[in-house]
Amino acid sequence: MIRKLIAGLAVIAIAAAAIQTTGARRAEAQGMDLQPGTSGYDFTLMDTQGNSHDLSDYTADGKVVVLEWFNPGCPFVKKYYEGSNPSMKAAKAFAEENGVVWLAVNSGAPGKQGYGADTNNQYAAEHGINNPILLDESGEVGRMFGAQNTPQLFIISEKGILLFNGGVDEAKMDGEVPQHNYVINALEQHMAGKDVDPSITAHIGCSVKYGEHKPVEGEMKPETAQGAR
Repeated sequence: MIRKLIAGLAVIAIAAAAIQTTGARRAEAQGMDLQPGTSGYDFTLMDTQGNSHDLSDYTADGKVVVLEWFNPGCPFVKKYYEGSNPSMKAAKAFAEENGVVWLAVNSGAPGKQGYGADTNNQYAAEHGINNPILLDESGEVGRMFGAQNTPQLFIISEKGILLFNGGVDEAKMDGEVPQHNYVINALEQHMAGKDVDPSITAHIGCSVKYGEHKPVEGEMKPETAQGAR
């Protein structure tokens, strides 16, 4: 009886370990554990105007890059472009003034909210969005970065290192006056040669409208960069 009990507990423990391992691998594949200080990112995506953008081309030119996960149908995105919250527009203006590249990324799958070049172009024209909007229909780039919400922002240094992952501010609702602009703060600190703090902030928004994920062998995984900004 005791041997059977021990054997049964062992089977349960092995099964639990297998579930944890599977979950960890799934999280890793989707970038859920992504932390500032990691590197090794690259992608090539077309924007809504048919132009190609390669992340490594920008960093090779010494550019810092802001990636804004975007969905024109999301109310949390709309509060920055249609509402009274000034944070996103202020961050974009600061980036432009300081030679920082700003790219929006829409990882919505076909048929999902906010999908399609025409939808994004119309919204951009109506609300004065001048930066490129990249289309990531497969969701591969979004999953590589672990993008969970729109909006959610990532800042990549000129060395290809992730500096920041989070929301532009702490405001939860439209009409709430933000006290911080985390993107401007991160860019200012980096340009001054300082470590970014905070480098991770809460990102409140709609879920990214991914399609079904079919992992492929050789998916990019971030590397940890030591002692670099």
